[in-house]
Amino acid sequence: MGGMPPVPQNPAGPAGRMVPNDYDSFAETYSTENEGNLHNAYYERPATLALAGDVAGRRILDAGCGSGPLFAALRDRGAIVTGFDASAGMLELARRRLGDDADLVVADLGRPLPFPDGAFDDVVASLVLHYLEDWAAPLAELRRVLKPGGRLIASVNHPIQGHPVVRPGADYWATYLWSDEITTATGESYVLANWHRPLPAMIDAFIAAGFRISAISEPPPAPDTPRELLPDFLQDKPPGSAFLCFLFFVLEAA
Repeated sequence: MGGMPPVPQNPAGPAGRMVPNDYDSFAETYSTENEGNLHNAYYERPATLALAGDVAGRRILDAGCGSGPLFAALRDRGAIVTGFDASAGMLELARRRLGDDADLVVADLGRPLPFPDGAFDDVVASLVLHYLEDWAAPLAELRRVLKPGGRLIASVNHPIQGHPVVRPGADYWATYLWSDEITTATGESYVLANWHRPLPAMIDAFIAAGFRISAISEPPPAPDTPRELLPDFLQDKPPGSAFLCFLFFVLEAA
């Protein structure tokens, strides 16, 4: 698959002494990197906002909101936004960005959420689900807090990253943990650990949780992406002709 970026080959677990997904320990570093990089600023967030469409007046839950960039963008578009994250450090940064009146809660998607049934028109889960081994209970909770007909807009690592054509020796059909040590332009490092699952397993989990699939999207980077941020395999392709590394779903609460 020459069209895919390099895939990390690290086995699951910490690199050196770093603990995977310890967002409190690298909140500032991650948030700063997230602001202007290719994957978040010019790919994931624009694609999620495009799929969300007109959100004015809609009650939206930002699941795993981090330091709040998507929350801010949705609020700027007229949505009534609530955000939660398991990382208190990330929520501190979100509070700085969004103001003291922002509706932010420390909560873990792996546990029952502190919201009533049918509280939201939409849930956005931006690059969140692939941190979870088991999707059944988290998806059931997201379905519970959505009103009937509400939408779950989710982005995840593209499952092709777990195919043996891209990751030699991998079992595409297995659900397994892999990790990647990220080093920023300033030389700071942190480790992210993610669960690979094949596309049929994702679809089965969504359906079992009571969702209907409205759209599956493999979008290109945003049209205004600076050329110097694009990887080599996209440099010579016409704008909008190739996706990067995430898969997006729009799901309707049945």
